[in-house]
Amino acid sequence: MGLIPAVKKYLTDNRPRMIDEIVTLGKIPAPSNHEEKRAQWCKEYLESFGAKGVYIDSALNVVYPYHAEGCDELVAFLGHTDVVFPDTDELPVRIEGDTIYGPGIGDDTANAVAVMEMARMVTEMNLTPKTGILFVLNTGEEGLGNLKGVRQVMEDYKGRVSRLFAIDGNYRKVVNDAVGSKRYRIELKTEGGHSYGDFGNRNAIYYMSQMISTFYAMKVPDLGKTTYNVGLIQGGTSVNTIAQSCEMYYEYRSDKREALEIMDRLFENCIATYRSMGVEVDVELVGNRPCKGDVDNSHLVELVRSAAKEHGLEMTTCSGSTDCNIPLSQGVPAVCFGVYLGEGAHTRGEHISISSLDVGMEIFAQVVLSHFE
Repeated sequence: MGLIPAVKKYLTDNRPRMIDEIVTLGKIPAPSNHEEKRAQWCKEYLESFGAKGVYIDSALNVVYPYHAEGCDELVAFLGHTDVVFPDTDELPVRIEGDTIYGPGIGDDTANAVAVMEMARMVTEMNLTPKTGILFVLNTGEEGLGNLKGVRQVMEDYKGRVSRLFAIDGNYRKVVNDAVGSKRYRIELKTEGGHSYGDFGNRNAIYYMSQMISTFYAMKVPDLGKTTYNVGLIQGGTSVNTIAQSCEMYYEYRSDKREALEIMDRLFENCIATYRSMGVEVDVELVGNRPCKGDVDNSHLVELVRSAAKEHGLEMTTCSGSTDCNIPLSQGVPAVCFGVYLGEGAHTRGEHISISSLDVGMEIFAQVVLSHFE
């Protein structure tokens, strides 16, 4: 069907402004669970063009309800504000030719700006939706954010969100299935002591290394794709000290709920085994992302892929760990796709192509406007 000329003109005329916004927002630090600065900037930006009713909720989401009051069938468009980097000072962003460089510039700064640009377009053009719309700049998508932002949205609008689009990643793929995961902080404690005087006492680092070996010796279920990883380990006091404590962060993932349940049992058995050795084992669940529930989201996949086909693109489908995990686990149709092409996500060398935004924004606009009169 394509976009009407007025929309195409709007996107073209405002492209320079969007690039400026990506650079500006990209410089604002926003580690997961500390998105305050970006939230404030996003709220002020939305209000600057006349958005009414914008608020920051308890999870630091910035929410712009558009024609949503009294509507029990809402469509949500989310772009997350947090990045994987722990920086609290300004992030380095630069433009070179057709490329914007910066940590988190694609994942998910450009997409968050895209959500705000769509909100601005429908507001300034005074477009009427078929149903209520939520434009959300959400928190906690990365790492140990544990999807807190989208969880809050789904709780606050419980039973009212009929479909959700997470604007994340690029427009080569559309995520239509949820990779669930469990993430743990595990601490082992032993008596420790002096490396010479107390030689023979148990060493927490040794037992931790043995536990890691046990995890890596496990055979994953032959269901979908299941993975595991130890991503961080730390402990000990000095080279001449028998370590009293050691901790690690461990996760396992799968796109099949049954496989996650099997991994749960293997994990619990491993922990029980080491406790039976007299080693103190403290376990804290720090992340729990659910798999897809009983829900059909094929109509949303087709909507996005049809918009991409207007530009001669064949979007492939894939599984992923995204904000869609929460609505999909609750039976609410959801998909995830982005508005740019780029490389280096989750690295400090991340970069996006400026010219790719033209196609990406037209695809996104077509998806958004399919929900308008």
